[in-house]
Amino acid sequence: MSDKDIKKEQEHEELQENTASAETEENLNQVDETEETATEQEEGPAAELAEMKDKYIRLMAEFENFRRRTAKERQDLLKTANQDLMGELLPVLDDMERARQSMEATKDVDAMLQGLELVFHKLKHVTHQKGLKPMDIKAGADFDADMHEAVTQIPAPSDELKGKIVDVIEKGYTLNDKVIRFAKVIIGA
Repeated sequence: MSDKDIKKEQEHEELQENTASAETEENLNQVDETEETATEQEEGPAAELAEMKDKYIRLMAEFENFRRRTAKERQDLLKTANQDLMGELLPVLDDMERARQSMEATKDVDAMLQGLELVFHKLKHVTHQKGLKPMDIKAGADFDADMHEAVTQIPAPSDELKGKIVDVIEKGYTLNDKVIRFAKVIIGA
């Protein structure tokens, strides 16, 4: 074999190796592309899932902050809810103190009664302005479990009063049409 033949054979072998390498590289590139496509397909849902988790966590944190803020606002509101009412009751309290001081100094019963009557009317006016109203219940009225609390039953003085209110022991009150204290009554049996 001559040098030319050897050279041709080497070139032929190199060509075959290059062709095999090229085919192998093509196959590898195809595998890489397939893997990349699969990875992209996997990363798409994975990225979307990560994004959704992030949104969920942020939403939960925002809700928790909202809950804390509203709880704090509610506590603050409860602390100061009676401030308006107490401010309006202070003059009545001042009048009661003056009435007590004048009771110690004076022996005139009529003047004391008039003073107490004025203070009582002032107190009634303030409570009425705030929506507090006494229930108007009289003996002989029908018993209503939504408005009355039966303390006891006694034999009815007359047949008309059976199952009806015989006497009112303690007045009931409503605040803005909501019962805050039931009237304590005695029912005829």
